[in-house]
Amino acid sequence: MWKQTIGVLRLLIVLTVLTGLIYPLAMTGVAQTIFPAQANGSLAYVDNKPVGSLLIGQNFSDAKYFHGRPSAAGTDGYDATSSSGSNLGPTSKKLMDGVKENLDKVRTENQLGEQAVVPSDLVLASGSGLDPDISPDGAYLQVERVASERHVASSAVKALVDSHVQTRTVGLLGESRVNVLALNMALDKMGSK
Repeated sequence: MWKQTIGVLRLLIVLTVLTGLIYPLAMTGVAQTIFPAQANGSLAYVDNKPVGSLLIGQNFSDAKYFHGRPSAAGTDGYDATSSSGSNLGPTSKKLMDGVKENLDKVRTENQLGEQAVVPSDLVLASGSGLDPDISPDGAYLQVERVASERHVASSAVKALVDSHVQTRTVGLLGESRVNVLALNMALDKMGSK
């Protein structure tokens, strides 16, 4: 019996070293070599200081910035430690009230009429509550407000949005989208020139 126990312990040690040390270190080395930005969280920098990740949404509320999707993650939104949706069903009064509130907010901020069509991504939270992207329609809807607040031509802001539209991955996966953090960083650069 001791012979079997020693064999099992040896196997446990070998597999622990292989799967717990060698494999993770090898994968980390490969990722750092081939995809260093992605392996380190796709961080965005301003003046060599990290300001956020391009993979996690942020709460932009200032009128001179593009606003992202609403977030149900955490009490103030965009809390990565509380990533989740609201778990409210389609018949939930609380969900409907929240959507109406978001819709009114978007229409008010962007000086839109009551009948103006608002893209759903500007009023509905994503499943994770951390989505960093909005639809191109959601970005174009905000162009006039951002241009007015920054005292620049709306055509310049629209051109900036055009340059930040990402198409479907490999032409098949997902939808066209605009990363809000990247767009707002480009806006700040445009304003500082």
